Amino acid sequence: MAKTKELTVEERLRALYDLQLIDSRIDEIRNVRGELPLEVRDLEDEVAGLTTRLEKLVSSLEVVDNDIISKKNQIEESKSLIKKYSEQQKNVRNNREFNSLTKEVEFQELEIELAEKHIKEFKAQIEQKKVVISETKERLKERENHLKHKKGELDAILAETEKEEQALIGKSKEYQEQIEERLVAAYNRIRKNVKNGLAVVPIERGASGGSFFTIPPQIQVEIAARKKVITDEHSGRILVDAQLAEEQKEKMEKLFAKLS
Repeated sequence: MAKTKELTVEERLRALYDLQLIDSRIDEIRNVRGELPLEVRDLEDEVAGLTTRLEKLVSSLEVVDNDIISKKNQIEESKSLIKKYSEQQKNVRNNREFNSLTKEVEFQELEIELAEKHIKEFKAQIEQKKVVISETKERLKERENHLKHKKGELDAILAETEKEEQALIGKSKEYQEQIEERLVAAYNRIRKNVKNGLAVVPIERGASGGSFFTIPPQIQVEIAARKKVITDEHSGRILVDAQLAEEQKEKMEKLFAKLS
């Protein structure tokens, strides 16, 4: 994006340090939230998984119930056939017919025994599934309560900080637009490469803030002159003098007070 005017080196340094203070404030807000958003997301996934599992367990219980009904119907059908074959045995004309009917009766009796065995197995499955369903319901309730608690914590923090964070994000973009793209790219690269996200640091007691390596006196003079952008040879951070840093901190503190 085209800049409205060409900034002096000092103006660039002030804008860069302001940007750093804004982004550091955003970092602080996000650190307050910490791992809560991830915890809430993980809990939501776990609750969804347990809910799906419970639904499948209840569905499988219905299937087993239907299997029992089917086997009971089969038993009744076999009993009806046994009765039919037994009646037919009374009117047979020879032993071959009698023996054939006897085999049919024996087959149906075996079918009844097998169906009863299956019913017994199905009932055992039902008892096992009921135990698992009960445990899953208990686990689901506990996870839902934990999720409710964590979401409450997160919502409370968001209610306090979300408005300020969004305003600061907007300010961060504004300041980035004031600085040439080359410097913004360097700033963002440094922020990603350092643990604390400090890409622009002041000289503190003769050393670079964040790395604590001593800065040679001549370099300190050049930094204080604000005639060029100087980086710390050890950490790569952009350096500003303590006075400039203090002035910009006071300015930003007033801004943060308005946004909070």
